[in-house]
Amino acid sequence: MKSLKLKKSNKCFLGRYFVIYITFLAGCFTILEAQEVKKLNVLFIASDDLNNDMEVFDSPFIQTPNLNRLLNRGVRFDRAYNQYPWCSPSRASVLTGRRPDQTKVTDLKTEFRKHLPDAVTLPQLFKNNGYFSARVGKIFHYGVPNDIGTDGQDDPVSWNYRVNPIGIDKTEEHNIINYTPDRGLGSALSYWMANGSDDDQTDGKVANEAVKIIKKHKDDPFFLAVGFFRPHTPYVAPKKYFDLYPLDKIRLPEERDDDWDNKPEAAKWNAKMHFGLSVQQRKEVLRAYYASISFMDAQVGKLLDALDETGLSENTIIVFWSDHGYNVGQHGQWMKQSLFEHAARTPLIISSPGMQQDRITESIVELLDIYPTIADLAGIPVSSDIEGKSLRKILEEPSLDWDTCAYTQVFRRPSAMSSSEVTETIDGRSVRYRQWRYTEWNGGDAGMELYDYDNDPNEFQNLVHKPEYKSIRNLMAVLLHKNQAKVSE
Repeated sequence: MKSLKLKKSNKCFLGRYFVIYITFLAGCFTILEAQEVKKLNVLFIASDDLNNDMEVFDSPFIQTPNLNRLLNRGVRFDRAYNQYPWCSPSRASVLTGRRPDQTKVTDLKTEFRKHLPDAVTLPQLFKNNGYFSARVGKIFHYGVPNDIGTDGQDDPVSWNYRVNPIGIDKTEEHNIINYTPDRGLGSALSYWMANGSDDDQTDGKVANEAVKIIKKHKDDPFFLAVGFFRPHTPYVAPKKYFDLYPLDKIRLPEERDDDWDNKPEAAKWNAKMHFGLSVQQRKEVLRAYYASISFMDAQVGKLLDALDETGLSENTIIVFWSDHGYNVGQHGQWMKQSLFEHAARTPLIISSPGMQQDRITESIVELLDIYPTIADLAGIPVSSDIEGKSLRKILEEPSLDWDTCAYTQVFRRPSAMSSSEVTETIDGRSVRYRQWRYTEWNGGDAGMELYDYDNDPNEFQNLVHKPEYKSIRNLMAVLLHKNQAKVSE
């Protein structure tokens, strides 16, 4: 029998076909591999001393059109709570994924690496995983306004690149009106209706530098942290933002003469109600606070525009948060370092490709959850000692029943203030669960509080000693002490 042989021409044809086929398959696998390893960018936006009194959180008087744009792309967390209502402790907690009892940061001077030298911060995690990690403005603690233009208490190992803009809000601060001159500008009720444009202000320069980074690194995976200083006091913004809020339209928070009859003195951050300011002065500084919020919001708009212009909006995780809330006259209190809802509750909006858009969740979450959430969305594993929990499931379905607690604490020392309001060391611990908040001061020895926000959103009635609420008080105490026992292990 004759052997079967292919003609030479057929052999060449099949050989070429085989090479083309293999090349095609290799190309397909290369494309699939590239798609699989394509990394999501992260735009991490922080505001300073910002409460939830904004249009984007259903307070329509305070205009935030650009945060409204962000909400259209993501999920609003209506019950997000900080772990410590003070700048440095809160930021150390968020950026390390650990509670203040672990970071040991309970003042404005202690740096977290003193007690956690090997901690991997959130930006450092992304840097270690091939991202370009950059910071513009205030992310780790800065003294405001003193440290503007410097690195403050930054963590150099967390970044590939850092920028510290400085504007006229710092260089011309002699123009600032200070109604509490016994306090430094960083803790004073002070303001300035500035001349010039947004770009003259530190936050305007922060946004502009961030836009440059986005455009320069649009082809690289990046973790870009943008820290705005406003609305931190002194409340400084260009005049056009003050014009949004006519003084005769400013409404002060509701107060009651008997408000403090049922509250412990330890709950006071300001011993002198409203720092002694008149109604007219309080309206002026509140107007300035609102103007600072709208000014900051405009800078957020620059960042969103840059993502849209570079085509990165569909490939970028965006997180907007503040380090804590802020009292603006509730219970006669201003600023932070209190455990009332207005200081403990914190703005949080997260937008991520493939997740829900223009949705709101009532689930109780903590700022501590930001670290594991961003890492999860980016597909980066985190260390087992990170204390927060990923919020991916809520981003996938905001109506999810997330039956959890949020814990907030303060530790006040007499030396922590520039005035003599704090005369003894006070340890405050608070838990928010469902509609309830329960607080103990010095383990209860300096007083306790229990509020029902479904029926008393302004916290006028402390229910802790009412017999009919004993079972609720006991439940909340168990939840609070359970967390304390956990962190002390």
